[in-house]
Amino acid sequence: MNGHHENGTFAALRGQLQEAATAFAGGPDVLEGILLGMVDDVDRAVREPLEIFPVCHHSPASATAMARRLREKQPKVVYLELCEDMAPLLTELRNCRLPVAVQAFAGDVDGFPQDWAPLSVVAPITEASAEYQAVAYALDTPGVELVLVDRSADHVFQWDTGGEQAQEAAAEDSGPPAGAALHGEAVGVELGDLRPRFAELEEHLLRHGKVRHWSEWWHQYVEVPLGDSAADHDAYRQVMLLIGSLFRRLAPGDGARVRVDEDRERYMWTRMREHLAATGTDPADCLYVCGAFHAVSRVEEFGVHGTGTFTISPRTATTWQYGLIPSSHAAIEAQFGLAAGSVSIAATEWAKSLKRTRVQPYRLAGQAGTKNSSARKSPAKKVSAAAASGARAARGGQVAVTAPESAAGDGDRLSGFLRRPPVLDGLDEAELLGWSVDIVRAARRNGYLASTADAIAVFETSVLLAGMRDRAKPTPYDFQDAAVTCIEKDAVPGRRDVRRLVEIMMGGDRIGQVGYDALPPLARDVHDRLAPLGMKLQQRGVQRALLDMASRPELRACSDVLWMLRRLLPHGAARPIMGERRLGERSIQESWDLALGTHERALIELGYEGVSIEQVLEQRLRRDAYGPQATTATVLAAVEDAVLYLRSRRLADELGTHALKLLATERSVDGAPEVLRRVRGLLAYYRTSEPVLPAWIESFLKTGYAHYCTLLPVAFRDEDATVGQVAAMLGFLFSMESLALSLGCDRAQLELSVAQSHPEEPSKTALLWAAQVQLGTLSRAELRGRCDALLDNPLVVPAYPRYLSGFVHALEPVPGLADVVVEAVSNAFGRLPDAVLLPWLPLLITTLRSGAAELAPLLIREAGRIFPGSLAALDAWIPPWRTPPAPPATRRTQPGGPARQGAALLPAHPATCDAVAALLGCTEEWTPPAAPPPSAVGLPAAHPATCDAAAELLGCEGTWAASGSAPPGAALATRHPATAKALDSLLTTT
Repeated sequence: MNGHHENGTFAALRGQLQEAATAFAGGPDVLEGILLGMVDDVDRAVREPLEIFPVCHHSPASATAMARRLREKQPKVVYLELCEDMAPLLTELRNCRLPVAVQAFAGDVDGFPQDWAPLSVVAPITEASAEYQAVAYALDTPGVELVLVDRSADHVFQWDTGGEQAQEAAAEDSGPPAGAALHGEAVGVELGDLRPRFAELEEHLLRHGKVRHWSEWWHQYVEVPLGDSAADHDAYRQVMLLIGSLFRRLAPGDGARVRVDEDRERYMWTRMREHLAATGTDPADCLYVCGAFHAVSRVEEFGVHGTGTFTISPRTATTWQYGLIPSSHAAIEAQFGLAAGSVSIAATEWAKSLKRTRVQPYRLAGQAGTKNSSARKSPAKKVSAAAASGARAARGGQVAVTAPESAAGDGDRLSGFLRRPPVLDGLDEAELLGWSVDIVRAARRNGYLASTADAIAVFETSVLLAGMRDRAKPTPYDFQDAAVTCIEKDAVPGRRDVRRLVEIMMGGDRIGQVGYDALPPLARDVHDRLAPLGMKLQQRGVQRALLDMASRPELRACSDVLWMLRRLLPHGAARPIMGERRLGERSIQESWDLALGTHERALIELGYEGVSIEQVLEQRLRRDAYGPQATTATVLAAVEDAVLYLRSRRLADELGTHALKLLATERSVDGAPEVLRRVRGLLAYYRTSEPVLPAWIESFLKTGYAHYCTLLPVAFRDEDATVGQVAAMLGFLFSMESLALSLGCDRAQLELSVAQSHPEEPSKTALLWAAQVQLGTLSRAELRGRCDALLDNPLVVPAYPRYLSGFVHALEPVPGLADVVVEAVSNAFGRLPDAVLLPWLPLLITTLRSGAAELAPLLIREAGRIFPGSLAALDAWIPPWRTPPAPPATRRTQPGGPARQGAALLPAHPATCDAVAALLGCTEEWTPPAAPPPSAVGLPAAHPATCDAAAELLGCEGTWAASGSAPPGAALATRHPATAKALDSLLTTT
């Protein structure tokens, strides 16, 4: 098929190119083969029975030509280069405001490396694109079938190793502009990727075209001429096919990329031939819409009469979810490497082209964000003068095209485009003046000191730049450079610079929106449950929501949804301003900043994981808890979230049991601080909200007590274990000790563990001393003596801050040592000389800040309690640790014994006794003053049964003494010495 056809449609063009190759190269060579091969590619595609319509992605010229051709031909079947598994979603485009992206998403992968997950493929669609025109025509025209023929999303990752590409793209994207991250890390697929793959060729075209980037070159030398109303369908097809062949033949030998391209072409032609065979459709009634690069394919499967046989590989077992997500012009530019603002300029050119060419575009019925085309059409304007520079740029190697007047042969429109010079277009002063005035007005609103003189300067500079670049009419890119040159100063006064203001003026970064009916069930459920707030949740930007649950109890359900969204969505989607949710606490008023419209893509992707946010949250908690990297701390965090957001006792018990298993298998103490914090919070919650503790938390405490006792000696010696981790272990053991002992643990295990610990690091040594004080094996006086010995040893003084760091960390397990720590710091400042203290002070500050910053407030409060509150009292102040201890108080017994002293208080204060008696309901009268006060000595004789019961309970034997032999109390003490001793001991203890 690549042979030269001397007597064909393009015979004259072949002869001219052969003569040009001979003149430039001095004879037949590779150049002649490339030029004639390009003509062969065009001829082959034109003669194909199934009409091939080449396009370029997001091209207004392609969209205009597509709308024109669809109205002329009215095909019955439209084959579209788009992932075949995305077809069911296209009907939902009518419920969206463009641009949006069709997405295929897989959270769990089966058949791909796990580190690729999640997998995502997006295909953005704008109104100014040929694919949207084809979709709108096929869906709204009765009897027309739309068939997507490109590889599936699964094959995208099978063939392209899309996971690696996505990771590399994300790594290279250092700071995308606002709106450019709407696609996330998804792999983009586009219809009609048309860009030189030969770097030298692109550099040559940009240099000789006097443009900065490829988007500007394409707009100037291809887009504008092809968008002319005089460019008929045949001319458009042949020019696009020629450009596609040029880029294909000059592509470097990237074997992997060429293989993927050819496999895609085989895939698409195989699908089309299968559909034709199954339906019996005449190829003449079909239209194949694909990129110009693929339209000139040279694979054996090309055409309805292709000879090759391509076997399509099966998909993997990965489950794919499909949906629509919002897109934007900036996101499309960032995804496909286009110049900033190029898609917005293309949208503006699309609107101007429709007015100029009077082409009626296709729009889906009920499409949001579009206006019905008016019956009144504006008169056609002159063809853009940018085509004039195309001919001059052709001398530098560019492809310049223009409208033909006559064809070299039947069906040959290409020769006329390449031979005829472009029609020069005069300057549209009204348009340029409008641009200049608008940009000055926008600059003033954004803080620039722009004036009417700047508008004139922008106008004249635009004309000057266009002339320097061989253009008769300034393009939007020329105007942008002129505006930056004339208005931009040394600094940008606001958030937007002049280049961004021009982009906004030319159309701005339009951001699409997925309609309610096109949302997945989860997203619709969220909108329904938040309806009582009365807010436009799909609106972009931040909105303030006020929830007063005291006056409107129905808002509690909205609060629950918002807290779960805060847990699931990115930061900023739902941000609480007032109110908090902790274990056992519920706010009665809350204030939220909501940006669900801005984060609509994240909400839609939640819908791929389940049908409700409760289901998604439970799945994520299970995935975190049972994942390969799960630790005891992460599982306890999942337990806390299950209680906070889901209030699920079943799930909390299940995850808590799993945390118990992980704790028993851990051999490091890395997560000890987090485990201590989580367990304390959960234990406090269950103690106040549940009648009994859950079985799993009791088992967790018993297992944790034994586990940390076993690891404690190793952690003290381990250099990798930090002092904070060891302090957290001791905090768990000491704070949970009473409950653990009540559950059957043995305190001797802790005592043995501390006795076997022999740390070498100073901070851990101080921590061990604090533990010994808590256990009672080391007195506080001995601890103070050891601290004084450290300060007396000049070899140890440089390491004293590390001892202090250990003491500060010891406040976690032993908070009662705060006064000792304050004393240790004060002694250091009071005893060390300045020559030692000044170099030592920065080390102390950095050590405490890095290792014990969260415990510093406790230390500061204790210091504030000990030190005087005024400067005047400081001179006379004596530290408590220097105050001599007071002599032990001696007990003095008054005559008559304590019983009589207590009895004497009653008549001394009768009012108090009367009040207590009235409170207790006693009605007895006072004893006459002459009567002696009652004595407790005669009570045993008056109530012998009570005394006998007490004696039997204490295991004492004996009989009553004879009456009158001794006072009743003395007789009891004589007959029951064991009972008397036990009671005396009991009273002494009390």
